[in-house]
Amino acid sequence: MGTGAHPTTAGPRILDIGWAGFSAHAAAAIHQSTETMSRYRRSQAAGSTFFFTVVSYRRQPILCDETLRSALRESVAMVRAKRPFKIDAWVLLPDHLHCIRALPAGDADFSTRWGMIKRTVSRACRNVYRRSKWLEPTKSSHRESTIWQRRFWEHQIRDDTDFARHVDYLHMNPVKHGHVQRAVDWPYSTFHRYLRQGLLAADWAGDADFDMGCE
Repeated sequence: MGTGAHPTTAGPRILDIGWAGFSAHAAAAIHQSTETMSRYRRSQAAGSTFFFTVVSYRRQPILCDETLRSALRESVAMVRAKRPFKIDAWVLLPDHLHCIRALPAGDADFSTRWGMIKRTVSRACRNVYRRSKWLEPTKSSHRESTIWQRRFWEHQIRDDTDFARHVDYLHMNPVKHGHVQRAVDWPYSTFHRYLRQGLLAADWAGDADFDMGCE
């Protein structure tokens, strides 16, 4: 669990943030188009790989808004330039996101990266999403915004099977939450990158009822 706690407060084109908005554009810039099935069944030898869940503050359904998606896309690109990491899979939903990220060998500092991403988005969007009445003393003292829940949930990927299970769970998440009936119909997901690379078919349907113990 580490620095991230399971998000319980009731309150991504690609990165396909719409990463179908990250999909055609950011995906091409962020991911290599020559990835093959070996990417889907990746080795853990090159560095630590983690599955993350990040939630909006008080479950606000704001993360798919164009303003926030644009800020998130730019923030991720900026942080990756300073502290490299690879995005293996991503999905953005209205009130939370899931992603699988691989860090460089010997580097497990995902907390700093998430902190930089969230702060940059908060600064870019503060005039749109600031909710002064929600600024509790603890949030004010930590200079936090009313966009993100403070903590996040993380799971270190154990092996190829674990990786594949989490990728499937991530891509089926919009179906699980009732936003669409098929994974291919949700625009803010790396499902479209996997589809272009021939790793998944348009009619692919994972197990929407499979429970990873997260959102």
